[in-house]
Formats: sequence, C-alpha cells, structure tokens
Amino acid sequence: MDEASPIDRYLEVGLRLGRHLDGLVDAYYGPDHLQTRVGAEPIRPLDALADDARRLTADLDAGAGDLEPQRRRWLRAQVAGLHVVARKLDGEAIAYRDEVEWCYGVRPDKVPEDDLAAAHDHLAEALPGSGPLPERLIAWRESHHVPPDRLEAAIRSLADDFRERTDRQFGLPEGEHVEFMFETDKPWSGFNYYEGGLRSRVAINIDLPVLSTSLGHLVAHEAYPGHHTEHTRKEVGLVRRRDQQEESIFLVGTPQCLLAEGLADLGLEVLVGERPEPVLAEHLRPLGIHYDTEVVAAVSAAGEALAAVRGNVALLLHEDGGSTDDAIAYLERWSLLPRNRAEKAVQFLTDPTWRAYIFCYVAGLPLCRSFVDGDPQRYARLLNEQLIPADLDAAA
Repeated sequence: MDEASPIDRYLEVGLRLGRHLDGLVDAYYGPDHLQTRVGAEPIRPLDALADDARRLTADLDAGAGDLEPQRRRWLRAQVAGLHVVARKLDGEAIAYRDEVEWCYGVRPDKVPEDDLAAAHDHLAEALPGSGPLPERLIAWRESHHVPPDRLEAAIRSLADDFRERTDRQFGLPEGEHVEFMFETDKPWSGFNYYEGGLRSRVAINIDLPVLSTSLGHLVAHEAYPGHHTEHTRKEVGLVRRRDQQEESIFLVGTPQCLLAEGLADLGLEVLVGERPEPVLAEHLRPLGIHYDTEVVAAVSAAGEALAAVRGNVALLLHEDGGSTDDAIAYLERWSLLPRNRAEKAVQFLTDPTWRAYIFCYVAGLPLCRSFVDGDPQRYARLLNEQLIPADLDAAA
C-alpha cells in the first residue's frame, strides 16, 4: 500500500487526537472518507499519536511530499503543536511556558504589575464620578448591559454593516452566510462554529449579561472581518482553488489559532478605525441600548493593557501553583472584574481544551497589529495566506 501523503497524515493525527479531547477539532470540512474511517476505528492511544506526529515532523524535515517551502513550514509548525498536545494529554509533565511556546509559537511572560497599576490610574481619570476605582468601573460597565429582547436586533444591525464593509474592503465569497445563536454554560463569550461550505454558526454566550461595550468587538471577532471571513476566504482560496486540504481542519493547540485570534481581535480596528465608538453608537442607540460613546472611548484606550491580566492569571494557575481562589482574586484586583465575571474567566483558563489558549489573545493581537501596521493589504494577507508567528515577527 502506498504511504499516505503528509497532508492526509496530518488530518488523521488531528482527527484522532480530537477523539481524546472535546473541542480540539474546532472545525473540519475535509475529505469525508478520512473522517468516516477515523470515526470507525478504535481510539488510537495517545503515545502512538505522539509517535505519529514525531514521525511526520521528521518526514517533513526530510522533504516528504511535494510541498512548496512556506506550505511545508506551516504544516511542520502545526504538527509540532499536535505532538505537544498528544504528549500533554498522555500525562507527560511539560512546563506551562514550554507548552504555550511549542503549541502556539510565542513564549509567554507576565506583564509587570506596575504597568497594570498605570492602566488603573488612566482608568480612574477616564471614568466619571468619584470613589474607589473597582466599584466605579464595575457599575459603569454593568450599566451597559444589553436588554435580552434587543440583543438579536443589535447583533444583526452590526453584522449587516460589518459584512458590507468587509466585502467592500477585502471581498467575501459568494454564498457565505453566518447564523447567530445563543448558548449557555460555556467558558467563552462567543464562538464560531465553522461548518464548511462558507457557512458559520456564531454562538453568543448569555450566561452573563452581554454588554454593549463589547458587542461590536464580538461581532467583528467572530464574523466580519474575523473568524468567519478568514475561514471562508481560505476555504475558497486555499482548499478549493489550490487543493490545500490541510486548511480544511482547524485545530486547537497549533499556531494557526494564535494568528486567527490575533487577526479577529484586530478586525474591528481595521474595519472601522482605532476609535469605532461613533459607528457602534449609530447601531445601538436607535434600539434604546445604553452606550456612552465618549466614556467608552476613553475607557477602552485606558483599559486595553488590562487584557494582559488573563495571561498573568494563566501563569499563576499553571506555573506558580496558584489556586482557583487566588486566580479569581487576582482578576478582581487587576482586571477590576466583579466576582461572577472573574469566575467565568477562570472557567476558561482551567478548561482542559483552553488552558494554554489564552495567549492566542494576549500575544496574538499585538503580534498581528505590529505586522499589519495600519496597512489593510497586510491584514488581507492574514486572511488569505498560510503564515506562522515567526513570519509576522520577521516582517514587522
């Protein structure tokens, strides 16, 4: 029997690993016969899957397959991530920083608390009123909850606008479609379920009230010009036109995730500008949704540094041996979150699928922002091409 191609071997390793960890296979629309065969076979042990990934890496290094250099580099980085995932799931002790770096292509580090304290000072100046900063910020933030009966209309209004802007600026494949839905009991705030065929289901988590201050970013991140846009453009440009079937699977634990989250987080800024608040207000205020444009802009500018707190908390949990209570307290102290939102954040950081994933956001956004540097054509490269984090570092 002929040896399977490196691409088929990669798809098989990913699908087989996905049987060990729910959510590892984020999306698959590749060859049906591979998925059917893997689903029908006995579950392959994790140590054997680690060996499969190691052998595939060695074969790629030895020149297996008729692959152009950039495609080989991309595939090798993906397989290296899967190798670490298999070893970790099999119980091997891997230091958390190494796990993040070997899976996602960046080495994490803590943000100094002096930087976080400076962000607190800027927030204190930006927020109206007086009194302790945490209480002021929480009260101001929670005052922006979107009434549940207006949430769907707000999402649709934003999505229609962002879709038109994305199509005009980057182009969207004919026939693409996003369906929005609501879910509960999830560790994330939003999720793109890409189904292939240019279709996505975007779920919004309503465990906690959805805030108007984050709604525009959420729609841009999950749909236009974020995850849905990237998936559809790569399905047409890479899978259909160039038969690069490795793009038909999206796997947690690999560098493609870091770039996907970075470009999705950057999406609203690229699409609407560094200060999108006036545009967002045009959609929200006619629906009777509270949105304090000037203060939102000031708080967003002052508070962006606090997004990195999640990385500090991940290192606290997984490297320093901190407890869940320690993590919640750190988020309350430095992210200025109420306890229920801090608990939801820790749920994500301790989920087996997502424990190392947080640095796809913490490191992905600054990496992609530095690479794009205000140039929409560079953002289009993120939507269209197979790149790894080292490529962005080299080009920035």
